Amino acid sequence: MRLTITMRATFMYGAGEVRVIDSPDPSLREPTDALVRVTRTCICGSDLHPYHSMPASEAGAAMGHEFIGVVEEIGDEVSTVRVGDFVIAPFAISCGVCEFCRAGLQTSCVIGGFWGNPKFGTAGGQAQAVRVPLADGTLVPVPGVGPDTDEGLLASLLTLSDVYGTGWHAAVCGGVTAGSTVVVIGDGAVGLLAVLSARQLGAEQIVLMGRHPQRTELGREFGATDVVAERGEAGIAKVRELTGGGSLAVLEAVGHMPAYEQAFGVVRPGGVISRVGVPQYEAAPVGFGSLFRHNITLTGGPAPVRAYIERLLPGVLDGTVNPGRVFDRTLPIDEAAAGYAEMDDRSALKVMLRP
Repeated sequence: MRLTITMRATFMYGAGEVRVIDSPDPSLREPTDALVRVTRTCICGSDLHPYHSMPASEAGAAMGHEFIGVVEEIGDEVSTVRVGDFVIAPFAISCGVCEFCRAGLQTSCVIGGFWGNPKFGTAGGQAQAVRVPLADGTLVPVPGVGPDTDEGLLASLLTLSDVYGTGWHAAVCGGVTAGSTVVVIGDGAVGLLAVLSARQLGAEQIVLMGRHPQRTELGREFGATDVVAERGEAGIAKVRELTGGGSLAVLEAVGHMPAYEQAFGVVRPGGVISRVGVPQYEAAPVGFGSLFRHNITLTGGPAPVRAYIERLLPGVLDGTVNPGRVFDRTLPIDEAAAGYAEMDDRSALKVMLRP
């Protein structure tokens, strides 16, 4: 039996206008659905893009794509999770059986999609409960997690729904291996976890381009060997000096054109620019001709975090890594609007919401 008839959920009604409202409690629609009671959710840096630019809307848009929780109800065809299981919900819905899911590219699932997608009729993850379509392919159960689980562990498990897997994707696509030199552009949660991932993969020199001291200090603790606060040509020159002429692996975790221009400026011939920041530009990035001339690879994209969870989960559970440290603010869900404002003015790195 579901716990509530209505629930609290976060909606955005236009640029800068976030409200937490009463919303109908979700229910199963398809036999492949599961209903998850949300334990923790959060605000993503990518949520700030509509926060800056979304046109006014009377209906509003359900927000959030990162959550963990407990399975409350399952459809008749769900077999991989049971009622009472603690689960991680990746930011992409995926079937688990199509050619792309089998190849570990769940973000290109032929019948999948993303939270808030009208074709599924799903709400966002910044809510007290979420209906999860294609539950067998989407949800990842985690044994041993219960009401008494340490808050720090819950935070780290929550990063596996997006930002840790996205940082890992940046490093994997960038070809980071033992002994690599790596440049990470951006000191947001994804950039910091790209640093952590590069260190886990054995990178020897990791240069973090960021200018917020609290964040870059965490970056150093995650494994950054150097921090460059300068931007533009000055930042490019500093990185090229530190790396002896540029890096073969450049991980861009911002999504704005100046960040791409930084990446283009510090990559070595034969190197890779791995982009995981959601691009906020439509035109082709500058330097395509030079990329070709210098055999530079441009790669990356939305991270198929579902493919990485089993690989990254053991280190989280045994405390080898603590990616949850990117959360520096926890608020009740009814204060989500304040969380958006704090992330927007950089007074918070990443805000966790407690339904």
